[in-house]
Amino acid sequence: MSEHEHNAELSGKRFFEVTVLNAVITIVEFLGGIFSGSLSLLSDAIHNLGDSLSIIFSYGAHVISQRKQTKTNTYGFKRAQILSALFNSIFLVVISLFLIIEAIDRIQHSEKVDGVIMLVVAVVGTVANALSTILLSKGAEHNLNMKATYLHLLSDALSSFGIIIGAILITFFNWTIIDPLITIAVACYIMWESWPVIRKSVGILMECAPNLDYKAIHQDLLAIDGVKCVHHVHALMVDENSVVFSAHVNMDDLRLSQVQEIYDKINHLLTTKYGIDHITIQPETVRGENEDFFYSSKKDI
Repeated sequence: MSEHEHNAELSGKRFFEVTVLNAVITIVEFLGGIFSGSLSLLSDAIHNLGDSLSIIFSYGAHVISQRKQTKTNTYGFKRAQILSALFNSIFLVVISLFLIIEAIDRIQHSEKVDGVIMLVVAVVGTVANALSTILLSKGAEHNLNMKATYLHLLSDALSSFGIIIGAILITFFNWTIIDPLITIAVACYIMWESWPVIRKSVGILMECAPNLDYKAIHQDLLAIDGVKCVHHVHALMVDENSVVFSAHVNMDDLRLSQVQEIYDKINHLLTTKYGIDHITIQPETVRGENEDFFYSSKKDI
């Protein structure tokens, strides 16, 4: 089994384990919220329910992304995970806004809260959420889909921990206002953490250029023997780990075998130094030699 296949299988297993854990947490917190009267527990239960659905959605996208390329999807299905990350992050923001509205209403109309029940349920939720977060933490480093799911679970763990503090304050000092305040604080944190995932997902789907040192790339390409000019450059990301690069390269009027040697040097440079996965070079003699590195005409493709 290759490392890629092993990682895919491991990710699938982690998604399943986290889904089961989240389902259990959701049931426990719903019951705890009802019996204790805690808005923060009920809001966390709703959040966990959304997380369970999001995890299932994320796993589906993960499975689809493993499919090989076809005639209609020549780059494969990797962007299924980007779509999932975007959906999950937007869903988090919507849920957070809903919780803030509910918390503000609770501040204006305070209700009795059973701090003991709230505390017990919050401890259980914190432990389970922390375990789920640990399970997905490694995959979240290099996968936007898993990162979006990881943020769901991390926000749940923080929320549960905040509820523990709130339950202690309610039990000993009867500070019931702390319950909706914790809800607002966690909701704001969730939106803050979700924004970078949304921004990067939209950037990939809009085929924005990846964050590369293009000035250095230009200089390195021109330093290759036989390369006279580089222009009409395009770069995009299929997903957060796969970069596509194309360029027109001016050379002398050479034999095809000589052009191939130059191309091999370009390919080696871009893959080893800049981590570019898919490279397309169009060799030319004088055509476009006065154009800029990035195409500057009003009409490009």
